[in-house]
Amino acid sequence: MSSASPHQQPAPPPAPRLALTFILVTVALDAIGIGLIFPVMPDLIREVTGNDLAHAALWGGLMSTAYAVMQFLFGPILGSLSDRFGRRPVLLLSLFVMGLDYLVMALAPSIWLLLVARVVAGITAATYSTATAFIADITPPEQRGAKFGLIGACFGVGFVLGPMIGGLLAGVDTRAPFYAAAALAFANLILGAFVLPETVTEATRRPFSLARANPLGALRAVGRLPGVKLTLACFLILGIAMNVYPSVWAYYGQARFGWDSTMVGLSLAVYGISFAMGQALLVGPMIRRWGEHRAAHYGMWVDVVTLTALGLVTSPALALMITPVTALGGAVTPALQALASRAAPADAQGEVQGVLASLNAIAMITSPLLMTSTFHAFTRPEAPVFSPGAPFLLAATLMLGCIALHVFGPRLGRIAKPKAEA
Repeated sequence: MSSASPHQQPAPPPAPRLALTFILVTVALDAIGIGLIFPVMPDLIREVTGNDLAHAALWGGLMSTAYAVMQFLFGPILGSLSDRFGRRPVLLLSLFVMGLDYLVMALAPSIWLLLVARVVAGITAATYSTATAFIADITPPEQRGAKFGLIGACFGVGFVLGPMIGGLLAGVDTRAPFYAAAALAFANLILGAFVLPETVTEATRRPFSLARANPLGALRAVGRLPGVKLTLACFLILGIAMNVYPSVWAYYGQARFGWDSTMVGLSLAVYGISFAMGQALLVGPMIRRWGEHRAAHYGMWVDVVTLTALGLVTSPALALMITPVTALGGAVTPALQALASRAAPADAQGEVQGVLASLNAIAMITSPLLMTSTFHAFTRPEAPVFSPGAPFLLAATLMLGCIALHVFGPRLGRIAKPKAEA
């Protein structure tokens, strides 16, 4: 990895405001693609397999895992390709494939074709790393946390629109949301073709190396950056814990409160609106006031409290009241992203964001299987204790471990270093 600092690399000219809008819309579309299937997927899986809700949850976990495996494999590859060939071609090509993939999902007659479609969707959704690298290209290091918060806000908006589209259109047809998502992807592709500039310059272009583009090679390269290993470990644990929401929320809502697909969509909209507002309005001020490290620390405690509450609550009204509070925990991800981005040179921003995407993908591989299996264990007819909220309690426990690593890890490192030198 280049030893040059990001500040020593010539900065590209600022991107037009419309180009930034395109990047944010692209992230929102990625979230829509994930979120629109939440309300309809339980019913769709039961329709094509003829199984009950508990078994549908297991299929849903498998499909989420397949999606995440592709993100794990292709996040660093697309990030490194964007470091070499530029952000523009990677983003536009991925949008085109994404649109086609939604059409396939709309027409899929079997669970196996749906599974294949989710594999392809996982590849195209790896553009998240390229989008965040674009933001890093045009933003000074000290402002990246706030800008990454804007990306999180757009993800939250997509998290609102996706379930709303899925929940409302499910009343028309279980396939209708996928046609809508395809139309949005193609519309954004057309916008990007006209407004998206290239932010990778000859000064920041890095040769493509498959040895570094594969997930393990990229992780080794980024892990050599000073102080980044603990940040990466916290990012992974955070991802496993917080993916409890997309993994089991639809099943949790049905089992705990008897919600139908429309109510699941509306409840996810409450969560998404709260998350988006927190990312847009709270992340920047929190990071400016406390810095990335403390903002992440405080956000982790909010996650512990809200996850525990959702694990224990039995009132649907109280559950909806708890979800806006989760917005205060939204600073954790952009703060950790900013810490990792600060440590990377300008010619490796795509690689760093690709590694973060891969770690998130590992979380998305692990969390659906872990959380849906936990849900199945505590909701099946022969379960010793009926507890649909058990996955949320497990996630809260993981976040306690994340806090311990984030707070005490650097201290232990400082203590161990003098001893090693001695």
